[in-house]
Amino acid sequence: MVDETLTRRILDLVPQQAPFRFIDDILTISMNQVVSSYRFKEDEWFFSGHFPGNPITPGVILVETMAQAGLVVMAIYNYLEQGLSESQIIKKNTLFALMDNVEFSRLVRPGDRVIVKADKIYFKKGNLKTQVSMEHEDGTLICQGILTGKGVENDG
Repeated sequence: MVDETLTRRILDLVPQQAPFRFIDDILTISMNQVVSSYRFKEDEWFFSGHFPGNPITPGVILVETMAQAGLVVMAIYNYLEQGLSESQIIKKNTLFALMDNVEFSRLVRPGDRVIVKADKIYFKKGNLKTQVSMEHEDGTLICQGILTGKGVENDG
């Protein structure tokens, strides 16, 4: 279980906001692993067109969901552990740079809650590489792969 103050602190630093934030909660977090959850709401903006009458979550949204937990949240936590302040972290963005061997095996429908697990492969010089997976609540694998992000200074 994660300290609620730490969870709120990290989530407040995540730059993605509604309707493009796909993290409801951080379930566990350490220097090397993060586990988060998200429930895809019935009225998500993309369901009306993907696909009418048979809505499924687009694969690109599933990858974004994994990236937000596996890259953004893990980078923020690692920056906090390195002693960076919130103002220093806000000046940094971990941008999605590469996905490798991402495979999809199940669909995600409106109302589904997913669990994202990310294990750090490395974090050095602002670059973060993670092994990520997404599962349904029952543990059924949805997708998995390797995602890499690069820390850059925020110009804004």
